[in-house]
Amino acid sequence: MYATDHGVRDLYPTRVGAEAALLYRKEDPVVYGRHTDGLLDQATLESYEDNGFLTVEELITPAELLEYQAELERLLNDEAIKADERTVLEKDSGEVRSIFEVHKISETIASLVADERVVGRARQILGGDVYVHQSRVNYKPGFKGKEFYWHSDFETWHAEDGMPRMRAVSISIALTDNHAYNGGLMIMPGSHKTFVSCVGETPADHYRESLKEQEVGTPDPLSLSVLAEKHGIEQFTGPAGSATMFDCNCMHGSNGNITPFARSNVFVVFNSVDNTCVEPYAAPGRRPDFIAAREFTPVR
Repeated sequence: MYATDHGVRDLYPTRVGAEAALLYRKEDPVVYGRHTDGLLDQATLESYEDNGFLTVEELITPAELLEYQAELERLLNDEAIKADERTVLEKDSGEVRSIFEVHKISETIASLVADERVVGRARQILGGDVYVHQSRVNYKPGFKGKEFYWHSDFETWHAEDGMPRMRAVSISIALTDNHAYNGGLMIMPGSHKTFVSCVGETPADHYRESLKEQEVGTPDPLSLSVLAEKHGIEQFTGPAGSATMFDCNCMHGSNGNITPFARSNVFVVFNSVDNTCVEPYAAPGRRPDFIAAREFTPVR
């Protein structure tokens, strides 16, 4: 067990007990802003409050999509980037799985992150200025793309990065078509209102293995079964250029891709500047800055 003095009671203890537990979301709103604050109307905000996610059918235009697809290909074929520590390779095949801190590697992706269609929606949901806690491109190549097991991002960010509260939102921008059969995102609607406290002590430098295949910090089968029975599972399909935004505590995952059709996306996590990370709640040390930013400058 790791005892870290944060000066306040930990509302979401995890990786500290012998048994898993389901805890109600405490004192943390889901939506902080109003429909008059940005692009999202009242009905969309209410749906996000209830379900924990929203979709945008065409976040970027077809012309912009071509630009971002070309950048994705450039990054994939850059040997210097492949050798960079910010690049994660598939455990078995050696194919590129993810490139982290991509908004600092690529000016093209940086411009997308700062686009009001992207960051503006995050500000509206979180009720003010936001910074990038994490960015990456995810490649799920045809035939060899592995699954991302069920998890709550907040559980990891709380335990290993010291994110105090549930005041962060992720956006997944599809750069390839999302089909029901090529490993698309799955979410349990409404699961964001329940925190799954996991078992298992966090090893030192856990990120080196967890980014390839996470084991510590994954929910137990009984907790997953309870949530799935209560909320069901929704899978997201849609054309390239569409996007999904979801609350940091949504239970989500994706299957592997054994089809010929790659599934790739830009993934950005926006955290409120009023929710900046402290020391980890359940890990022996911080993860590297390229995974969990310690620079809290608002996105402009």
